Amino acid sequence: MKKGMVNRELSIEELYDLAELFKAFADSTRIRILYDLFNEEKNVTEITEDLEMNQSAISHQLKQLKNYKLVKSRRVGQAIYYSLDDEHVKTIIEMGVEHIDE
Repeated sequence: MKKGMVNRELSIEELYDLAELFKAFADSTRIRILYDLFNEEKNVTEITEDLEMNQSAISHQLKQLKNYKLVKSRRVGQAIYYSLDDEHVKTIIEMGVEHIDE
């Protein structure tokens, strides 16, 4: 296996979880949201404006992204700000972009 690859057998549950993770990236709206959050956190209104979509659709996708542990949120007064959950999410996006650019 290449350096950095998983060097152990994965259980059926782990393979299922991996498939579920990649399902999160199968929706273009979710990818657009993740890419919009790539460099900075934003609230729903900012994401809605950036993607030119309605707030309900964005909120629905943000909830799914939180369930997939790809975004996290923090409350500041009445506003909720969203950001990528961790550097792994950035790496997955960067690797995906690199792959399609080859």
